[in-house]
Amino acid sequence: IRADLRADPLPREYRNEVTHIVYMGMGEPLANEHGVHQSLALLLDEFGFSRRRITVSTSGMVPQIERLGLRLPVNLAISLHAATDALRDRLVPINRKYPLAMLRNCLDAYPLGKQRHITLEYVMLEGVNDRNRDVRALLEFVHPGRERINLIQFNPYPGSPYSGSSKEHMNAFAQRLISKGIRATVRRSRGEDIMAACGQLKAQLQHGEGMAR
Repeated sequence: IRADLRADPLPREYRNEVTHIVYMGMGEPLANEHGVHQSLALLLDEFGFSRRRITVSTSGMVPQIERLGLRLPVNLAISLHAATDALRDRLVPINRKYPLAMLRNCLDAYPLGKQRHITLEYVMLEGVNDRNRDVRALLEFVHPGRERINLIQFNPYPGSPYSGSSKEHMNAFAQRLISKGIRATVRRSRGEDIMAACGQLKAQLQHGEGMAR
């Protein structure tokens, strides 16, 4: 579906046994800022959902993050993927508009309650962002008291120029971060065998049927 969802259909997806909600997908939630804010207000006020159980993931749209923190400070996740501007400009193009220094200041100002952290998502790409220099860059960027890192397996798709880091390398990468006091977790992917893992479905549609609609 290539469209912004309105506030009405978003909360109606929520029913009885849901315990946590994450705004994330094949797109940028905060590019649909009005719809996200409306649906968050409904979930918080009408459904009685706790802010601690809702997370908004973003690639780093700094003004929108600032407004979210002021109006609806739910949990925040950042699709980081690189801790230097040179590399992040390639992997996350929004970095060209909002570079890491701006993002760092924004994250420092984001309101956090007790025992809450900002999650930094980091998809590991072999030979691209999993080198010794990348560990050092992360150690310089991350504030251990405010943030934790999810190291994520890369899910291949037809035509991808990247390969994922090995499980052994991901574990070693995580241990280097942990040894410096950073909370780091290796996240395993599900659904890769049927092309249903994160990042694969739209790629399959583009490859086999043209642009996803």
